[in-house]
Amino acid sequence: MNTPSPVVPSTRPAIGPTAIVSAMAQELAAVLAHDAADFRIDRHAGRHFHIGRLHGHPVVAVLCGIGKVAAATTATLLAERYAVSRLVFTGVAGGLAPGVRVGDLVIGDRLLQHDMDASPLFPRWEVPLTGRSEFQADSALSEALAQAAAAVLAEPGHYGSADLADEVRALGVTAPRLHRGLIVSGDRFVSTQLESSALQQALPAALAVEMEGAALAQACHDLGLPFAVLRNISDRADDSAHVDFLRFIECVAAHASAAILERWLLAQARA
Repeated sequence: MNTPSPVVPSTRPAIGPTAIVSAMAQELAAVLAHDAADFRIDRHAGRHFHIGRLHGHPVVAVLCGIGKVAAATTATLLAERYAVSRLVFTGVAGGLAPGVRVGDLVIGDRLLQHDMDASPLFPRWEVPLTGRSEFQADSALSEALAQAAAAVLAEPGHYGSADLADEVRALGVTAPRLHRGLIVSGDRFVSTQLESSALQQALPAALAVEMEGAALAQACHDLGLPFAVLRNISDRADDSAHVDFLRFIECVAAHASAAILERWLLAQARA
């Protein structure tokens, strides 16, 4: 069987707005709350694209939807229809590696689809006809986002408002930390100890598991679009993963995303 050469991504010029992509509506609302009046909305392909300026930067912000197809579709639309120059994705994830706790932040330096399996034609996890299983995030963009996240975590009270402090602690968030490394994605909400343990055994380097990042990474690779992925750990991807999930997003993840993106964009303006 002849195998076609891997697709070489095109080089996109460093112009155009920044794409801000959120997995959940609460996160997007928190991100846009600062400058909500400065946005116009373009409705396309079942999505609302918020076009305007955020902390002085031209952006296109959008709710991605859940799952790999939704992520890939959103990235493609942002690149081809809105000509964004870079993409930052925020959302929640389940912690896998020991020491990755509820409330921690994970930046995906590389991403893999844990449910990709075209064996025996191709090695397990390898995306057919690409020669790779992992897709690398943009190193400079990820580093800048990591610096912003570290700065927010170092602030007293972190990203939770004072009136939510008790509730944040009740959700299990204490002294959150920042991690960087492998994030794995699949079209399944991992919510049992059995599934979580199987993933940890198969992919011991994986820090966290979610449902969009690796598909978005593959699409951005094909499009030549720099990207970064930031995840807030909402649970340990085990039998308690469903407990207070939406409350965690409202009280913790939405505030984290908004605070970190604000710090990052303001730092970009000073650079």
